[in-house]
Order: sequence, then structure tokens, then C-alpha cells
Amino acid sequence: MTSTEVPDDKLTFDECWELLADETLGRIAVIVDDHPEIFPVNFVLDRRSLVFRTAGVTKLWAALTEKPAALEVDGYDPHTETAWSVVVRGDIDVIEDPQEKATVDALNLEPWHPGAKNHYVRLTPQALTGRRFKVNKPDVWNTRLSDRRRASFE
Repeated sequence: MTSTEVPDDKLTFDECWELLADETLGRIAVIVDDHPEIFPVNFVLDRRSLVFRTAGVTKLWAALTEKPAALEVDGYDPHTETAWSVVVRGDIDVIEDPQEKATVDALNLEPWHPGAKNHYVRLTPQALTGRRFKVNKPDVWNTRLSDRRRASFE
């Protein structure tokens, strides 16, 4: 680390869970055909795991392959000029037990993306890490590209 670098603050286990509890949108990374794929997902916490819904495609297939996955959630507080990131790494499994499905269904997890998302998938953490850090002033990173025009659906 150089003298101008500011160290990250590592988040505690409890701080990570508190931040996850306040969020509903993250990015899930799964292994597909021996390479990573990343998808936005909305999720809910169910005890000490995360649950999301999916259609019967890539994320469902990844859950059936018994390969590890990771979910990242982040945020920014403009008042304190700090950003944070929490990463959950673990196993993903399709929820198939009818009683467990009923329990998860009661959490009222509605898909963020339109379309049929009839499968529940659970990410059970094997590792949970997080960090918080000060960000540079916006005049350092806010370029003219930050305000670029976006497609109407973004």
C-alpha cells in the first residue's frame, strides 16, 4: 500500500448480515461450462441463507450441478462518502421439499425480472466477507461518461 492509499475497513460477520438484511438486489456468480456467469437477482434472507427465484434456465442448471456460487451486494452512502461490499460464497441448491417451499413462499419473494420464476434457489454461505471504504470525491471519478444517455429500459 502506498502512502496515498486508504485501507479498507473489514466488516464483521454481524455487520455483513445487517447490510444484507437491508438490501434486496445483488449479483449471483455461478459456474457454467467451466466459466463464470453473473446475473442480477433479487433475494430475501431466510435465517442465515439467501433465497432467490429463477426460471428453469442457467441459474437453475447451476444449482443442480453442485458447484459453488457467490453473491455480491454493494452500496454507497453519499452523506458519509463511503461504499461497502458484501460477498457471500457457498453452495446453491434448488428448494424442492414441499414444506420448505411453503415456508419460503411465505417470505413473499416476488421476481424483480418479469416472467415465470417458479423455482426457489437457496445460497447457503460457507464464507461471508465484507468491506467498507471511503470513495474519492465525485470530481475525481464522475466523468462525462457517468451521465451518458442510456437505453430507455435502463
